[in-house]
Amino acid sequence: MKKISLDELHRIDIETFKQSPKLPIIIILDNIRSQYNIGSIFRTCDAFRVEQLLLCGITAKPPSREIEKSALGATQSVIWKYFSTTQEAVEYCKNRNYKIVAIEQTDESIDIRQFDVLKNQPYAFIFGNEVHGVDQKIIDQCNFCIEIPQFGTKHSFNVAVTSAIVMYDFFIKYQI
Repeated sequence: MKKISLDELHRIDIETFKQSPKLPIIIILDNIRSQYNIGSIFRTCDAFRVEQLLLCGITAKPPSREIEKSALGATQSVIWKYFSTTQEAVEYCKNRNYKIVAIEQTDESIDIRQFDVLKNQPYAFIFGNEVHGVDQKIIDQCNFCIEIPQFGTKHSFNVAVTSAIVMYDFFIKYQI
């Protein structure tokens, strides 16, 4: 077994990336406070060729040294927009016929393992603030919520980890 070098990975350049087909999802960040989390989410959006990343409220936006530290250039490849409120981002997605899905623990959340991806349906996934989660007013606007089951003593994953799990799950289900 030999580790693959960067040259052997044959990564595409930013222009090729921008022209490539995208996964039919939009990621909405609802008031994320850590710029390192934001950068990590940019990087994961790049990895899965997500259509857009919507930054809302107090969520920082590029250019930012802290975002770039974990984004590693993904701020240049991923299409992103800023909205002063998450509600505006939700309306933006609704007007484009996206299913609005919060990743949150609610009394009606769907276990991610039971989430069936409809290939002809684009989705907008909302990820909430590190302390307060997705605001209830935003949850009220959603078609449904998804929850990732957890079996330890903590009740939540880090938002960057959560977004990576959701994007990967969607990617795998969409490719089938």
